[in-house]
Amino acid sequence: MFTLDDLVRLVRDELALPLPVNGAVPDFDHALNWRSVDLVRLVLAVEKHTGHRVPIAELYRRRNLRGVHDLYTATATAAGSADPGSGTRRTAAGSPAAAAGPLPGEGYEDLSLHGWFARSAARHPDALALRVAGQDLSYRALEQAVEHLAGRIAERPGGRPGRLGLLCSRTVSTYAGYLAGLRLGAAVVPLNPEFPPERNTATARAAAVDLLLCTAEDAELAERIGRETGIPHLVLPDTPGPGESADGESADAGRAPGSAPGPDDLAYIIFTSGSTGAPKGVPIKNRHVSAWLSHTVPYFEAGPGSRFSQTCDLSWDLSIWVLFVAWASGAALVVPEKAELLTPVAHINEDAITHWFSVPSSLSMARLLGELTPGALPTLRWSLFGGEPLTVDNARAWQEAAPGGVLSNVYGPTEVTCTCTTYPLPADPADWPDARLGSLPIGPVYPALEWVVIDERGRRSQEGELLVRGPQRFDGYLDPAHNTGRFARWSEDDWAPFEPGEELTDAHWYRTGDRVHTEPDGTLVYLGRVDNQVKIHGFRAEPGDIEAALRRHESVEEAVVVPCVTADGTTELAGFHLGPETDREQLLAFLEKQLPPYLVPRHLVRLPAFPMNFNGKVDRRKLSEEAFDLIARYG
Repeated sequence: MFTLDDLVRLVRDELALPLPVNGAVPDFDHALNWRSVDLVRLVLAVEKHTGHRVPIAELYRRRNLRGVHDLYTATATAAGSADPGSGTRRTAAGSPAAAAGPLPGEGYEDLSLHGWFARSAARHPDALALRVAGQDLSYRALEQAVEHLAGRIAERPGGRPGRLGLLCSRTVSTYAGYLAGLRLGAAVVPLNPEFPPERNTATARAAAVDLLLCTAEDAELAERIGRETGIPHLVLPDTPGPGESADGESADAGRAPGSAPGPDDLAYIIFTSGSTGAPKGVPIKNRHVSAWLSHTVPYFEAGPGSRFSQTCDLSWDLSIWVLFVAWASGAALVVPEKAELLTPVAHINEDAITHWFSVPSSLSMARLLGELTPGALPTLRWSLFGGEPLTVDNARAWQEAAPGGVLSNVYGPTEVTCTCTTYPLPADPADWPDARLGSLPIGPVYPALEWVVIDERGRRSQEGELLVRGPQRFDGYLDPAHNTGRFARWSEDDWAPFEPGEELTDAHWYRTGDRVHTEPDGTLVYLGRVDNQVKIHGFRAEPGDIEAALRRHESVEEAVVVPCVTADGTTELAGFHLGPETDREQLLAFLEKQLPPYLVPRHLVRLPAFPMNFNGKVDRRKLSEEAFDLIARYG
């Protein structure tokens, strides 16, 4: 019998997680303010002790100790004499989505971002366009909702907004509102209700937002932003349609103003995560998006019958990739509940997802849960991973689970419109390139773009910083002050970083800040950030090189190396890793055979999980700031 007291001991003693208390006793009903990965750790620990797996999605909704125990009791009762955990396994709800080839082969027009959606709606009106919150909308129905909302927005005092803030949860109105803003020629500025209010307020102010769209559950936050900035807001209905307006009055579809946005009009403004400094506003124009979609849609074989899963929040540009490759091609966008993303294999199968794009951390989560069994993902035709290095072990596990599809490692800064390189892995892992540099290649740069790799002196180099220019490159940051040092003039005999007061032109290269290695055939391998380099005892150290060495050890699944500063101001290296327990001295000896002494981390610590930022990437800054606390706790 697994009691509540047993659960408390498990949380406190084995997992060392913060235990909610009421006075001196555990509070079983208090919300667990843990990270998603800690909830997963709890589920696995309960399964280890009892043989029964609590359904993670339900736990995500309950999030208190009594809920955990109730779910365990229900699971154990339902399982009866079944094998441990078998009662919680979910299977595919249908057959794989129909295969779909690329769009028709005629030349692409220079369409606006909304224009790509409108073309799909005209060609495939009855195809599924959106599945969210238990509702399915065809392209015809979604377009009607978009026209209706666009009309209501334009009728408000002040008329059509120039910049439309989107502060919304996952509802039909959110996506109709997004498209309605584009329909009106507004630049959409996605905000994130889960971010601190101060950050959303600062973002809305910096982007000069004219109007905030919000859902009812986010109205209070919209009001707070409005009090501090003067920005009005409009609360959207849960299910907008031609017969229902945002304020409850009847309305007809198709009342949106008729002028279409042009190629030089802004489509959206995304703010960077701030993981490499202060968040910066990145304005992307319709012509940038059109150049990117013209390559991406046919390359990834998107079309009617394809289904894309939205794996991240709208405030990150990975969502742009998913939404608009789907809608530009006549495919369906499937928006899962966040809880469903904790069990990606079940979600992919139940919704017959054909195209998956996420950070590799979600792949690691599926491996942690033991879900990536061979053939577990039969519906997938394309699996894309980006935002972090993709390791060989993770890629091999996913490839075995989705043998009928293509696994591709992709890369692209927000400033170059979502993605600019792609490396599809061969079907047989025996044919994969040597990952001697720690992760798999990110691929060649898209053919419409120019690129060069330079060393610190601006000379062409096999290894160094990647520079890119071409039709996907943005025209500069929202705040021109951020352009300084981020662009450059470059030719074989000239090199000069962009300076204040200089005119930014199409001839300037964007400096990605990313270090890459160039293979003879033009394939690039990601090495790390230029600004991650640190000085250790006077020597320059690249954490990515040390991480690559750590990953080569058989017991290391993931590795992150960060600098940490001691009380006397000395900079040391701390290497954090995931995977099974391993002897620290043995791991040190392994590294000493590969690295010079100054590159061997002073601290090597195995963690249960890495901290993540809002975009699902490893939070290196937090690891560095809390390094000594983590060393004391886990070292």
